[in-house]
Amino acid sequence: MRIAIRHEIKYSYVTPPKSIIQILRLTPRSHEGQHVIRWRIDCDADCRLKAGEDTFGNITHAFTVTQPVTSLTLVVEGDVESFDTAGVVAHAVERWPPMFYLRETPLTCADQEIRELGQKAEGKDTLDRLHNLMGRIHSRMIFDADPTHTGTTASQALTLGRGVCQDYVHIFVSAARAAGIPARYVGGHFLRGDGVIKQEAGHAWAEAFTGELGWVGFDPTNGICPAESHVRIACGLDYLDAAPVRGARTAGGGETLSVEVAVSQACAQRQN
Repeated sequence: MRIAIRHEIKYSYVTPPKSIIQILRLTPRSHEGQHVIRWRIDCDADCRLKAGEDTFGNITHAFTVTQPVTSLTLVVEGDVESFDTAGVVAHAVERWPPMFYLRETPLTCADQEIRELGQKAEGKDTLDRLHNLMGRIHSRMIFDADPTHTGTTASQALTLGRGVCQDYVHIFVSAARAAGIPARYVGGHFLRGDGVIKQEAGHAWAEAFTGELGWVGFDPTNGICPAESHVRIACGLDYLDAAPVRGARTAGGGETLSVEVAVSQACAQRQN
């Protein structure tokens, strides 16, 4: 499936900042489940973009603006050919051994409730247990953007019983690690099956190490394994490692941020 993605990020400032520096994780890599056909990052301000990689092998761009601006728009767009691998992640860049992804972070620290969630996920093997865990989280949580934010922990979200995809993934990752299964956070894009193209943000899911199959993806928000509808951008121990944009500014104030994401089948494919 050929998927077209357009990700627009707009900033406006009441008081212009003197400078801005950000790390962008907005560019996908090709691997067995996807092939990047074209991809570009544009900005309407005079800036510098320096490509690189982070410790997880994610493609990064150091984005720097060194003069005052009252507004700033970043536009990322491209086409990706995706393939259904039944959730198995093969030939992706791996910078760390699986056991590294047993590490807890402040966002994924397991409390007793999360440990019990992981222990109750039963099955004949690790893969079955992970499918069971995904189903338990999917049925227990209600998707709701109001009560949580980027700093909400896995235990807080589980107690609330509500959250967004980030919260579902943090719960899954935390419970899997508590059960001794390496797991990581993945950020990317999702082509919805209901025909909705415009979205308020990207998507997130988890990957867990199963042994024989290696890394396998689990999307607890939708209760499915990632398929050709998913485009993988970045991974890490939690949201902060895979966040699309992280950075800081010097001075300035009254910042307003808006994000619009459009994910659709590419025109060339629809015409065929």
